[in-house]
Amino acid sequence: MEPLLAVNNIEVIYHNVILVLKGMSLSVDEGRIVAVLGNNGAGKTTTLKAISGLLKSEDGAVTDGQIRFKGERIDRKYPEEIVRKGIFQVMEGRRVFEDLTIEENLVAGGHTNRSRRKMREDIQKVYVMFPRLKTRKNVLAGYISGGEQQMLVIGRGLMSIPTLMLLDEPSMGLSPLLVSEIFKIIQRINQEEKVSILLVEQNARLALSIANHGYVMENGRIVLDDSVEKLKENADVREFYLGLTEVGQKKSYRDVKHYRRRKRWLT
Repeated sequence: MEPLLAVNNIEVIYHNVILVLKGMSLSVDEGRIVAVLGNNGAGKTTTLKAISGLLKSEDGAVTDGQIRFKGERIDRKYPEEIVRKGIFQVMEGRRVFEDLTIEENLVAGGHTNRSRRKMREDIQKVYVMFPRLKTRKNVLAGYISGGEQQMLVIGRGLMSIPTLMLLDEPSMGLSPLLVSEIFKIIQRINQEEKVSILLVEQNARLALSIANHGYVMENGRIVLDDSVEKLKENADVREFYLGLTEVGQKKSYRDVKHYRRRKRWLT
């Protein structure tokens, strides 16, 4: 049975010169949360943009391979077409419309809804999931906290009625308490709204705590993928991403920079 999303051996080039993804493949089954781990520059965000069609705005292109969603090829489609098919990307950095209110941001996210009544119903569903947004719905988005902005961009994504949501570093810049709250909401979206999730996240411990399957990216390639349970047991993942040695002692990230030279992933 074909997965909901299948990224098959894609190459991505920027400006017709810079090769960023080098035969990258992954898949997301319906109803699952899939995590992608990797350091800065590994190609995680580029992967999400390739799926959502946003490469075109940055002079990037999928030059080889295919991306299929619900069995249909989408790597040659425009972002607005991909959103209508059920994929929404929540960008890194909480990109709200600062001069619009919270509710106006949600309305903007629901532009694919054709029924005004359905849009109002969906806004209320977002408010149930994010009660804090309802109490501040008339406040300009540029004046709310970072945590509230992250809730808003996720809520705005839900307004497009996605089947698959792409989340890029949702924990970035948030306090541990807010990060925990956001990740619980991501689980609720997956379980209650039946939205599949592709999660790019540097906080590997949190990502693996809610995901079903995980991929590790290095230099534009997938070097490891497995169930979350097996990834947590993998010595390299424990050392390089969870900061644990073989005997369970925490290890500084600075102490394990040598892993790029060891190349244990490929053995």
